[in-house]
Amino acid sequence: MHQHLDTSITNLVRSILNTPKLKDADMHTNILAFAAAFSTLATITCASPSPTPSAFNPPALSKAETSAGWQLLFDGTPASATTNFRAFRQPAFPKTGWVIEDGHLRTVKGAEASDIVTANDYADFELSLEYRCTPGANSGIIYRVTDKHDATWQTGPEFQVIDDAGVDIGNNKKGLKPEDPHSAGSLYDMVSPPATKTTKPAGEWNTARIRLKDGLLQHFLNDVKLLECRVDDQSWSDRIAMSKFKDYPGFGLQPRGRIALQHHGDEVAYRNIRVRDLSSPMPGEIALFNGKSTANWMAFVPDLSNKQADPMSVWTVIDRVLVCAGTPAGYIRTKDDYTNYILKVEWRWSPDTRKAGNSGVLLRVQQPDNVWPTCIEAQLQSGRAGDFWNIGDLKMTSESTRLNGRNTKHTHAAEHAIGEWNDYEIIVDGSNIALFVNGEQLNRAWDVQTIPGKIALQSEGTEIHFRKVALSPIP
Repeated sequence: MHQHLDTSITNLVRSILNTPKLKDADMHTNILAFAAAFSTLATITCASPSPTPSAFNPPALSKAETSAGWQLLFDGTPASATTNFRAFRQPAFPKTGWVIEDGHLRTVKGAEASDIVTANDYADFELSLEYRCTPGANSGIIYRVTDKHDATWQTGPEFQVIDDAGVDIGNNKKGLKPEDPHSAGSLYDMVSPPATKTTKPAGEWNTARIRLKDGLLQHFLNDVKLLECRVDDQSWSDRIAMSKFKDYPGFGLQPRGRIALQHHGDEVAYRNIRVRDLSSPMPGEIALFNGKSTANWMAFVPDLSNKQADPMSVWTVIDRVLVCAGTPAGYIRTKDDYTNYILKVEWRWSPDTRKAGNSGVLLRVQQPDNVWPTCIEAQLQSGRAGDFWNIGDLKMTSESTRLNGRNTKHTHAAEHAIGEWNDYEIIVDGSNIALFVNGEQLNRAWDVQTIPGKIALQSEGTEIHFRKVALSPIP
């Protein structure tokens, strides 16, 4: 439109200039300048704006995420893709079939291209990413991949990436049921997601997360756990035997391998790809309990102290496990203070007695020592792990619908059976505290009073075992 307006303005000015009364040289110059300025203004004002790509802001890890061991595999830049991924069985990133644009990594539809795999391999790991399917598109996230066979899926299990609603299932029909073993989030052809699963439609971003630790595999879709199974027992061997993968020796049995993104011939985009190696220590990790010594701890057990007995006698180290007898009541606490950190604690109730009980991880414990010291408790009581208890009125805010006095109940249960190991990941980051049990976030508090304090493990009536207690400071 602005070109027509430019022409009209120019013609108008020329007609004015040809008027006898405007033949004066100065007037001629002024009008020419006026015409040029007015034409430019009209162009700027009336032009139809050209679409401009939205600004891309590369994702970044927070200090807490970095302390927890997360690394960005793909941050939207070509350098991150070509550094952290390569074509399957090839030394470099593929030259065709994959494009990097607008901050995402995308497969080219119809292209004959390789899957891509991570530069590093992993044993235990946690992977998080976002994916977006075009209508009917198919792809997958395959893990513990090796070069043993001709395709990534012939050695590694797969988190299915697919547009459930639009995929062609034959006989002129489209659409997979949410619980189909080949639907989004499934452990492909081996474990189905629940019928209650919800996915975002084609064209929208879904969040996928895979966690594999100590033989336990979990798939999450849009922050909801879809499935959980073991990969180190007879049930896993049985799943393989009943699947299409039974004809590929070694499938699903590799102790470590690369993570692959599948090119299935359709257009699928990935972004914000991050991973952490759960087999390795966290950055700057401090082993509060190293399997040998309780040198970092001191005990507070009033009943024993009053009898001039050793309060540490409640706690013993057996086969690299810290065993708490449970009585008398009290706790062991760190000698040092800590303010901001990632804390990992692995615990179980006695596999011999199979008796459920009560205990807790006490955070930001204040002096003086007391049976109920001023602190925030991450509950360990059987069936209640993930609860908060505010002891001594430290300032904190939590979800009001789950708050009852000083207790904030967890969102749902995530504990393993009595006698089996569980893991707590506790993020204490300034005024925010988050509680994760076995990979699932169960609670969160904010506006928490930010003060240094001890970390304590309670003795509260029942034998409880601790296998790992480690901390990574948050700068």
